Amino acid sequence: MDLKERALQAHEQWGGKIEVVARCEVNSRDDLSVAYTPGVAEPCLKIKDDVSLSYKYTRRHNLVAVITDGTAVLGLGDIGPEAGMPVMEGKCALFKAFADVDAFPLCVKSKDVDEIVRTVELISGSFGGINLEDISAPRCFEIERRLKAVCDIPVFHDDQHGTAVCCGAALLNACRLTGRQVGELKMVVNGCGAAAIAVTRFLMFLGVQDITMVERFGIVCEGDERLNPAQAEMARLTNRAHRTGTLADALEGADVFFGMSAPQVMTAEMVSRMAKDPMVFAMANPIPEIWPEDAKKGGAAVVGTGRSDYPNQINNVLAFPGIFRGALDVRASDINEEMKLAAARAIAGCVPDGELTPEHILPMAFDPQVIHAVAAAVAEAARTSGVARI
Repeated sequence: MDLKERALQAHEQWGGKIEVVARCEVNSRDDLSVAYTPGVAEPCLKIKDDVSLSYKYTRRHNLVAVITDGTAVLGLGDIGPEAGMPVMEGKCALFKAFADVDAFPLCVKSKDVDEIVRTVELISGSFGGINLEDISAPRCFEIERRLKAVCDIPVFHDDQHGTAVCCGAALLNACRLTGRQVGELKMVVNGCGAAAIAVTRFLMFLGVQDITMVERFGIVCEGDERLNPAQAEMARLTNRAHRTGTLADALEGADVFFGMSAPQVMTAEMVSRMAKDPMVFAMANPIPEIWPEDAKKGGAAVVGTGRSDYPNQINNVLAFPGIFRGALDVRASDINEEMKLAAARAIAGCVPDGELTPEHILPMAFDPQVIHAVAAAVAEAARTSGVARI
């Protein structure tokens, strides 16, 4: 059988990738009296007087909601909330396997921003964190922004910020390897959707100053009437030289390329016109903007993709489990830029100098040190930035 057939058969056999397992015994009348009525009234009354005790007396302290509306599922697009359920279950399984975080999938049957925000706000008291997943742009920006304003628990859109953290880690180590300083880089980001915008914003926070974004119609430039509101905002923050033209034009003399766009839009000849020893991160999946072997033909010193069958896979599983583990451990009210920066540095630090090579700038997804390093760094950043509550 090929992979598709194997996956379909496995999903049928599993009947779902997660299940609910009781943490208490209910084998006797006494068990029932303690776990349920009448004994359960006591923690209920304690929480009534102090809502923060819900973290002490319930599983809320370790529970994350994985929420989608099914509008941007993997590379499949708008397939609906029910069809997105296998992906959300998979995400929950990863939370548990990598960080011992309990996660529950919630697929919301609405595309209305107001309805989605209100729905998540109303159920947020049952969870310690919210992981938004596979929600289409530009709606995802408003949904996350509004939820962060009304919820007192972390709200994190992994498609944006998990990707950004992993890209930041890759960039830090690529700079270590090639002897560059982040603040001196000339960078091109191909794409101006949710992930590309989040990556660009985060890399600016990391210290990159010269970034040019490119869309299908060409270089993103302030004043272009073809830009949607999110793109127009990025045009005000990037491309301060007001360059115009194509991707090839943008790449002239660039040190770094990040692609979150479409397959095979870049050529070896374009890479050859970048700066000496450029870094190329082509993350379109399953077919990248340029195949690694072609990027290397063009002179790329470091190449990364989103694929697991090439070196330097930029994989969100390096980031989100540890980020939530650290946030939950200190009962953070938010996952802020300082915490994301700490996560990126922790991931990068999992590859020591003696192991850093062009084929190894990121740790492997199953490297056990990653989760502990990221969780500890995120928890400390939450404390120093003032969002930790314990």
